[in-house]
Amino acid sequence: MSCAFLAVSDPHPARFPDREDKRTFLQKLAEFIHPGPDSTDELIETLAEAEENHIIDADSRVMLEGVIRMADMTAGDVMVPATRMDLVNIADTYEVLLNGVIDTAHSRFPVYDGDRENIIGILLAKDLLKLQRAPELNLRALLRPAVFVPESKPLNDLLREFQGNRNHQALVIDEFGRVAGLVTIEDVLEQIVGEIEDEFDIAADEGDIFGLPDHSYRVSGDTALDRVEDAFEVKLRGRDPDDEFDTIGGLIAHEMGHVPKRGERHAMAGLNFVVLHTKGGAVKWFKVSSQGNATP
Repeated sequence: MSCAFLAVSDPHPARFPDREDKRTFLQKLAEFIHPGPDSTDELIETLAEAEENHIIDADSRVMLEGVIRMADMTAGDVMVPATRMDLVNIADTYEVLLNGVIDTAHSRFPVYDGDRENIIGILLAKDLLKLQRAPELNLRALLRPAVFVPESKPLNDLLREFQGNRNHQALVIDEFGRVAGLVTIEDVLEQIVGEIEDEFDIAADEGDIFGLPDHSYRVSGDTALDRVEDAFEVKLRGRDPDDEFDTIGGLIAHEMGHVPKRGERHAMAGLNFVVLHTKGGAVKWFKVSSQGNATP
């Protein structure tokens, strides 16, 4: 009887090894890293081991590493410096405002009154449509409140605030109360997921120079100078073997004497360069056309 009872109480014992593993991803990860690393570097090394052991995939590892590193970062680490900020003067005419929006392609602009340090609010590009429909409106009435954060603001806390108050932009203040720069929710998220591409970004394997239908060319700002010279069969003027510029974007910014903005033009070595897109204070793409017959 006892043997029969044992046989009945343990049916299909061979099926237990095939039982579905219902542990969550976090449970698996916690079990893998137990008893736990002693430092951030060890934790990151452990994540690499977890990927090698197929506990997490490569994308998950990169995002987790970004979250870990972000814990030690502040608003000052990722902000766009004040010298590179695109601001709006409250005294500008509607035409000037509209042209500024078109040239920079931003959706939000800090607005100042008199002194660039005197930020009085944030203008949303879409609100300019209200002015077009009703010119009698006061621009000040369209401004949204500006959010100010210290340079030392931890990114983790800043991201929570962005999510909580639905603001996507904050002005960064230094220890003396001056505007040090600007930080957006995109700047914060890029620390986790990497650079967020937009309609102007093109995959690296599609090339750094490629033709457009109007017989001009789109050239990445970080294209090596030698590559541009070889492609267009030109010699870039002002080149010094000892200069510090390795990319076409760096050279043109030096030649122009400032960080180029969208829509600005510069002629060099028989080529016309038009700034198509900037990001983070650097040129992402130029549109290049020949003054003569130089073609890649």
